[in-house]
Amino acid sequence: MNKILIIIVLVSIIFVGYSQDEKNYGTIPSIDLKTMEGEAFNTSEISNDGKPIIITFWATWCKPCIKEHDAINNVYEDWVDETGLKLYAISIDNARSSKSVMPMVNGKAWEFDVLLDENSDFKRAMNVNVPPHTFIVNGEGEIVWQHVGYLDGDEIEYIEVVEKLVNGESID
Repeated sequence: MNKILIIIVLVSIIFVGYSQDEKNYGTIPSIDLKTMEGEAFNTSEISNDGKPIIITFWATWCKPCIKEHDAINNVYEDWVDETGLKLYAISIDNARSSKSVMPMVNGKAWEFDVLLDENSDFKRAMNVNVPPHTFIVNGEGEIVWQHVGYLDGDEIEYIEVVEKLVNGESID
């Protein structure tokens, strides 16, 4: 009986942590990051003229992160045209491994903005434990949805949430 209870609790924790809908998780904290060119960038500058934003946390060593970004990149231009969406990919590679971010991004020809969180300050402020971790921010700058992990096709759920925000619908 105890084993069944433990399994139920663990499955519940995993399910609840896996995808969260229609909540306000606050706003984006103000943290100093770097652009891939090494210039200072504060997360308070993350904006999109009242349109939704996707923020993904990833690393060069994270295979699901790479798959997620490749899948998104394949449809990103269409997403932007349809919804006005903007995506910021936040690399959590440390100062040493972040040197491989630009070659990877350029080699993959990812079209979205990539920022470096070499000290993991933004990662900690956003309560990210493992990548990939994806957040959706509404037009008012409120974090309204998040998702941990990546399985093929998850990007479809991302754009569905964004479309609902653009159309003023509930994201249940």
